[in-house]
Amino acid sequence: MVKPQGESTLTVVVAFAANLAIAIAKTVAAAVSGSASMSAEAAHSWADTGNEIFLLIANRRGQRAADERRPLGYGREAYVWSLLAAVGLFVVGAAVSLWRGVTELLHGSEGAENYLLAYVVLAVAFVLEGTSLAQATRQLRREATKLDSDLLDYAMRTSDPTVRAVFAEDSAALIGIVIAFLGILLHELTGSVVWDGIGSILVGVLLGVVAVVLISRNIQFLTGEPGSPRIKQGLVDKLAAYPEVAEVRFLRPEFIGPKRVLVIASVDLVGDAVESSIAKSLRDLEHRLEREPYVAEAILTVSEPDRAG
Repeated sequence: MVKPQGESTLTVVVAFAANLAIAIAKTVAAAVSGSASMSAEAAHSWADTGNEIFLLIANRRGQRAADERRPLGYGREAYVWSLLAAVGLFVVGAAVSLWRGVTELLHGSEGAENYLLAYVVLAVAFVLEGTSLAQATRQLRREATKLDSDLLDYAMRTSDPTVRAVFAEDSAALIGIVIAFLGILLHELTGSVVWDGIGSILVGVLLGVVAVVLISRNIQFLTGEPGSPRIKQGLVDKLAAYPEVAEVRFLRPEFIGPKRVLVIASVDLVGDAVESSIAKSLRDLEHRLEREPYVAEAILTVSEPDRAG
């Protein structure tokens, strides 16, 4: 049975609470100030807030245990809902920000008057987004350290789409806040609305890039992401260490959900056992391999003589 991903759920809940508060504050500030950059940031935060709901659904549905209809479990649903969240970020966040920026450049007035309110809201948003990012970073760093991996590299490679999404969205949010601040500041200093419009467009481009990266990673996991070389070698070593196994000729681990892999392998067995004994040995090896934390199911076959796989 798949264990609930309690820490990932906590990471998403923290992000949802932070983004909801930020979205409301930015919307009020955008309405009062008329700033295009602030409007883009409000759209960004509302997109993130909606996305966290998709990520919570992803966690919940992806954790369901295997049954007769889905003998390998429902882990891949996590990638489906995370994909929808990434598409939402692209459509709502990036598209609205770009549209608002272009509109400001073409038809904008010289209006953002309440600069102080905009600065205060951005400062509060930076603190809240930083808190959410810190939670995601703690989880990723803990897991990356266990694998002796770089934090950013692990964030891209992890099979948990929800923590990757929160980490990417919060990182983009902090950068977006800095861009919005500079756009509003330059607007105030120069009196030109162009800077505010450019800030909004840059936020839109940033969100678009992040969304495309997240969409791409979810598609890769949905279409069959292999386990890392480290995971593969660890499973090969584990299988080869069993006394019944003479050689592992082929092994492929494939992710079927967050931190869950299907293992398909071909092995040479020791001795020349009869067919019934071979079948029993293979089933026993499969069950032992399935005791590994990452292995949802193992399927083993006997290699053809003198041929790999």
